[in-house]
Amino acid sequence: MGNGRKRNIAYVNGAIIAVNVIWFLYLELTGSTDDLNFMVDHGAMYAPYVVEYKEYYRLFTSIFMHFGIDHILNNMVILFVLGDNLERALGKIKYLLFYIVCGVGANIISMQFNISQYRHVVSAGASGAIFGVIGGLLYAVVINRGQLEDLSTRQLVMVIVCSLYFGFTGSGVDNVAHVSGLILGILMSMILYRKPRAYRDYER
Repeated sequence: MGNGRKRNIAYVNGAIIAVNVIWFLYLELTGSTDDLNFMVDHGAMYAPYVVEYKEYYRLFTSIFMHFGIDHILNNMVILFVLGDNLERALGKIKYLLFYIVCGVGANIISMQFNISQYRHVVSAGASGAIFGVIGGLLYAVVINRGQLEDLSTRQLVMVIVCSLYFGFTGSGVDNVAHVSGLILGILMSMILYRKPRAYRDYER
C-alpha cells in the first residue's frame, strides 16, 4: 500500500457475503434453489405477488437469494474482490445503505420493465447490488485520477464490459437489473462518496 496506511477490515461486506451464503445453504438443505416455486415461496421476486398482493418485501429478500451454486459463487467472488474497496471508500453505514438501495432499486426497475413487456418472471440474485458496487467504484476511481487503492479505471471498465457481455450473450439473465444497478451505483456514489481530504488539499 503506497500511502502506508493500514486498510480497515470491511465487516459489512463480509457480513453481506455471509448472509448470502448462509441463506443459500439453508434453502439447499430445505429444498432446491433450482425450483422456481420453492424460491417464490421463500422470497424470490415475482411481480404479480408484489403488485397484486403488496408483498414488497420481495424487492429486498430476493437480493440475498441465488439460483444454484454457480450463480452464488460468481456473485460472491466479485463482491469479495470489489466490495471491501467501496466499503472503505464510503464507510460502513453508507456502504450498507448503498448496497440495499442499489439492489432494491434495480429490482424495482427490472420489475417495471418486465410488467411493461407483459412478462412474469421469477428473479433473484445480488447482481443488481453488485453492479451498483462496480458503478460506485468506477465513479470513485475516476474522480481519484484513475486509481483507488489497488483498482484502476481500466480494470473496472474491463469488469463492466465482460460482465455485461456475458449477461447479454447468456440466457436467463436479468440484464435490466444489471444495467440499472450500474447506473444507480454511479448516482449513489456521486451522492455519498467524498474524496479523501489529502486529495482535496493537494488540488488547492
